[in-house]
Amino acid sequence: MTAVSHTAQPGTSGPARAFGRTMFTKTLFDNRRIFTVWALATGLLAVMYAGFYPQITADTASSVPEAMRGFGFDDMTSAAGYLQGAVFGLLVPLLATFYGAATGARMISADEESGYLELLLAHPIARTRLLLHRFTALAAGALLIAAVVLGAMLAVRSSAKLDSISVAAFTAQAVNLALLALVFGALATAIGAATGKSRATVFGITAGAGVLAYAINGFAPQIGADWLRYLTPFHYYIGGEPLKNGFQLTDAAVLVAATAALIGLGTWRFSHRDLGR
Repeated sequence: MTAVSHTAQPGTSGPARAFGRTMFTKTLFDNRRIFTVWALATGLLAVMYAGFYPQITADTASSVPEAMRGFGFDDMTSAAGYLQGAVFGLLVPLLATFYGAATGARMISADEESGYLELLLAHPIARTRLLLHRFTALAAGALLIAAVVLGAMLAVRSSAKLDSISVAAFTAQAVNLALLALVFGALATAIGAATGKSRATVFGITAGAGVLAYAINGFAPQIGADWLRYLTPFHYYIGGEPLKNGFQLTDAAVLVAATAALIGLGTWRFSHRDLGR
């Protein structure tokens, strides 16, 4: 791993110097608070909704609107069915999507917009390595979110009467959550790297694409077009019902392949275009 040339500045703290040895560690250090806030917020939201499960009754389950069935609300009485809809099928995946969009937009677009990117590239680090280091830090943040959500679910597993779901199943769902965040993080990073658009524009495009894909995945069954779900990452995130069936290798492979393809295309374009244009 190529280190970025780093000259200690007067007043720079020891941790800052230590984490500034490579672009990966520097990005982690610079975004440590942002990653932590995303992880804690997502974990807190997951726990809040999971805690409502003991209060779910047959009447409550039957009152779910038909339009919500496509979002995972088709089995509200079982623990796995409830979590698949109310927790991992509703707001948590949207938070993961917005994390990817917001963080991916920071990786290249924010620096190019501010002019800091030219300063970074004045150091002995290639564009490809810069982008990959930045994206690896984004991936670390996604793993942190997944780890916090997993820890939160296991912490309330007994008190919220979720014991019927195995630790392995919870882990499989958390892994898929991280992979979902990576897909949209890769999309935002690739758009910024390939086009040089502003941070706000990249975030808007990526978040809009995420919300559209989420809606398609949820409403496709209502219009008799289930095949459309296979075009969205949300199908591969939760369509295999990991809370019931455990880790689905094919679904995870699709999410990984989509992430790799987006980063590959973004990296290729970033290495060939004139910056600032």
